[in-house]
Amino acid sequence: MKANILRIYTDGACAGNPGPGGWGVMLQYGSNIKEIFGHELQTTNNRMEIKAAIEALRTLKTCTCDIEIYTDSKYVQLGITQWIHKWIKNNWCTTTNKLVKNSDLWQQLYLELGKYNNITWHWVRGHSNNIGNEIADRLANQGKEMAIRVLKCQH
Repeated sequence: MKANILRIYTDGACAGNPGPGGWGVMLQYGSNIKEIFGHELQTTNNRMEIKAAIEALRTLKTCTCDIEIYTDSKYVQLGITQWIHKWIKNNWCTTTNKLVKNSDLWQQLYLELGKYNNITWHWVRGHSNNIGNEIADRLANQGKEMAIRVLKCQH
């Protein structure tokens, strides 16, 4: 494994779509691992996938090392590496002049990315025994379960 690389695994989960959801992140630098997760009471799976990437980058204080972000969401991977350039050019509108879905989160993610010039994005197949993805999935589900418990307490 190449030294001086921060590997970030992100995932989102939702009970219903929309419904209560969670996001999870595992950050790995050498043998150091940090796990974070959170939740929202009413959200979608795609929003949680984007939110995981945002929160991962917000966790970093500074990072001059290379950053590799792994996601099992083609939506996130293609959105941030390909589609976003056209969205920005079109002022966050689609070719049919509608606001890009989740544009608030895409804009937040784009701002976070602007702090780093050394990020590469990778898609990984979910539930395929990739340990980083499995941990991020477990964390996202912890967040989702937390949201479900909060909603149960409110009723």
